[in-house]
Amino acid sequence: MKKKDIKILLVDDEPDILEIIGYNLSQEGYQIITAKNGKEAITKAKKELPQLIIMDVMMPEMDGMEACEAIRKIPELSHTIITFLTARSEDYSQVAGFDAGADDYIAKPIKPKLLVSKVKALLRRLKEVEQNSETLNVGGIEINREAYKIIKDETEIVLPRKEFELFYLLASKPGKVFTREEILDKVWGNEVIVGGRTIDVHIRKLREKIGEELFKTIKGVGYKFEV
Repeated sequence: MKKKDIKILLVDDEPDILEIIGYNLSQEGYQIITAKNGKEAITKAKKELPQLIIMDVMMPEMDGMEACEAIRKIPELSHTIITFLTARSEDYSQVAGFDAGADDYIAKPIKPKLLVSKVKALLRRLKEVEQNSETLNVGGIEINREAYKIIKDETEIVLPRKEFELFYLLASKPGKVFTREEILDKVWGNEVIVGGRTIDVHIRKLREKIGEELFKTIKGVGYKFEV
């Protein structure tokens, strides 16, 4: 996909931030769409189907967390990358953001050149996901990466993006122990820094939704999927 065909939705209640970020990304050749709050972001995301959404957390009417959760329920936006751009850089906020379905977390302030570099890295990740789309069948569980769909015992299980990608990674090689470093690199990427308990939180949620017995903890190393 050429740059001119890539749509980026910027969501922030501060006009100056929309203007600065929008200008720098439009100079790179991307199509820029803007929204002032979470509700407007959902409406424009449905209409425009952007490849990337950069969204503030603290906004009036509907905050970024709520908007992210709502957008993740829209099938047409299953491959859209969502990153939060916010001054809240505490570890607990990052975990909450990933739980809501975000792919990344960028702390304000950020220099324009660094932001552009970050956006390029995120879009490369999207390209890799699309190129590697396929369906796995493991232990009676069907995992469709292209549709972000999981079917177990004839029941569809809906997962936020990061939970899905973590599950897909573990299930792609049953019995293999994935180290924490491998998981962070393959699911979150080297360009994002997450708190140490982020993986644990996602594993706990996968156990609750898919099956406690399927996810094994290898103390001091990482996790594996067993069927």
